[in-house]
Parts: sequence; C-alpha cells; structure tokens
Amino acid sequence: MASTFFSDIIQGNFSDSGEDSQIGSIDLQKNNSKVLIISDLHMGCGKRDDLAGNGNFLAYMLEHYYFPNGWILVLNGDVEELYRYSLARIQQQWQNLYRVFSLFAAENRLYKTLGNHDEALIFEKNYPYPLYQALQIETSGGPIFVYHGHQSSNVYTKYGTVPRYMVRYILKPFGIKNVSSDRNPHRRFSLEKNAYAFSVENACVSVIGHTHRVLFESLCRFDFIRYEIEQLCRDYPASEDQEKGRIAADVSALRAELSSIKRSERKDVLRKSLYGDELPVPCLFNSGSVISRSGINALELDNESISLVYWFIEGKQRKFVKHGNYRIEELPGTTYRRTVLNNERLDYIKARIELLGIKNG
Repeated sequence: MASTFFSDIIQGNFSDSGEDSQIGSIDLQKNNSKVLIISDLHMGCGKRDDLAGNGNFLAYMLEHYYFPNGWILVLNGDVEELYRYSLARIQQQWQNLYRVFSLFAAENRLYKTLGNHDEALIFEKNYPYPLYQALQIETSGGPIFVYHGHQSSNVYTKYGTVPRYMVRYILKPFGIKNVSSDRNPHRRFSLEKNAYAFSVENACVSVIGHTHRVLFESLCRFDFIRYEIEQLCRDYPASEDQEKGRIAADVSALRAELSSIKRSERKDVLRKSLYGDELPVPCLFNSGSVISRSGINALELDNESISLVYWFIEGKQRKFVKHGNYRIEELPGTTYRRTVLNNERLDYIKARIELLGIKNG
C-alpha cells in the first residue's frame, strides 16, 4: 500500500526531528470540500522579509475569496522563516495574516505541514496550530500525499542545523538571500526526481513545495510552454485571420517567457527529464511559492479535479497571461485577479499513473 510506505519513509528515513511524525488526513469523498494548497511563504520581518511584496495580497485573497466559500487551507511548509527570525518577531510582524489563519483554524479548516525553514516549530509549546509532517487527502481518484519536499534531500536530513545556522548568523547579517534548493537548479532537479520516483513506484500522487518551482502532472512550466506552442502551431493553419492574430500573439508571449526561463536556469538542467526516456507519469505536483514578484501560484483540489491557479495584481501579471486566452476572474473592488492555468480530472490522472507507471519488459 502506498499509504503504508509513505508513512514509513516520513516517520523513518525522512525525519530528523526525533519526534513521532504526524500525518494528517482529509477525506474529500465524505465532506465534499475544496482544498487550497500553498507553500513557501517565508514569513519574516524587517527589510529582507521575503513575503513583504505579497503578504497583504495573500491575506486579502484568503479572507475574502477562500474563507467565505468554505475552502480548506493547506500550508505546505516553510511558512515561517525561522532560519532568519524568531517566531515572536514573525508573529508580531504578521498579526493580520495570523488572524486570517485563525479564521480557518477555528473551523478546523487549517492544516500546516513542516518545512525545513520552520521545522523548529515542533519545539514551540504555545504554537496555535496543529503541525504535520505530511497529509493524506482522500479523493475519488485515490489518495494524494502532501509534504513539503525537503525530506527528499540528504543534505537536510543529515545536516539540518547547518543551513539554519548559516542563514541566521552568517548570511542574514550581510543581506545575503537564503541558500536553498530553490536557488540551485541541480539540487532542485535531484529532489524533484526523488519525489517523482516515490510517486511512480507507489502509483500515487504527491504534492510538494520547497523548490519554488511549479509542477503540474510532473511537468514544469518550461515543458508546458513547449507543448502549448506546438498545439498553437497546429491550430494556426485552419484558423480565421482574426484568430491567427491571437495565436501569433500567444506564441510570441510564450516564446518570451521561454527565453526568460532559459536565462534563469542552466541549460543542462533544462535538458534533463524527471522521467528519463519514458512517457511522463502525471504523479508529481508543486504549488510553487507565494513570494514571486509576479504573483502567487497555488493548487486547488476537490474530490474530482486538481487545478493550478495564478493570482496576480492587474498590470503586473506575467505576459503570457495578459496575451493568452485565459479567463480572468476579478476580486470585486480590488485589482486582484485569479486565473486557472491548468486543470485535470483526477480519474484521468489516476488512469495514466496506473498505465504509464507500469514498467515495460
């Protein structure tokens, strides 16, 4: 059983806390709820607070969109930046956001997993919310396992206190940003590959964070752009003139984003694949992070489907959204906007995992 194996690795090889690990449970088949998954808030305080740019935006969308509509909120690790700051200082800085978290918690709609940057919370006696190493979400398409993802890295498993010491006492005083897997393409790829292998071997869906890179059905945005461009080129010859103009604009915007990703990644990493020479098994997802300059990425989940959503401020969105054929939802009275980048049915994902995860020969 995938769930038994998952429990074993979290409680055994992947845990360095010395405490009994907890795995939370959400059953969407019974309560018919919807789940929002976000990760990597890195709440801090002071001039170098990673959440400073999106913190008020995040609090507003949680309180005025997700909370009144009955969503369950999953905070998938690295919520507080405890490598740099004390919990007391963070709580003082982000009182409003904690107030919003408490709205969900009061109705048992808040689940919080531990990341490498906030794992020290297990030693906080008066922390107000329950903490988990991982979550198991039951859906019509089978179980979905949610964990931060740093557990896949031997660096954090064996030397967890070393990076924490470096960030708080060496890097922070000199204004140097976090040295983490999200800054290192090779380490990030290795971590994603390990998480992907676990999901394939156990024929299950995993949702991680940690790398700050969005994944949907095991594909990063770079892969999706190439597929989108190919599909648009196929549609172009049979389109009317007006539609051809829109397709040309879409392709131009996507190519610009592709170039941007190439500049930010090492080319040898981009050529690598999580799935080798096989067809990709759609088993690994990543909600991205909340601290991007261009907006907030998140995963939305119900009993039957999963979606990658993108929240942004009008005028500051990524170019491909501005020029693309995306339906934009406005949060009334604000410049905050939401769009769905990808959506898929869980039964279809389950079928592909079962069929494509089978080894040939």
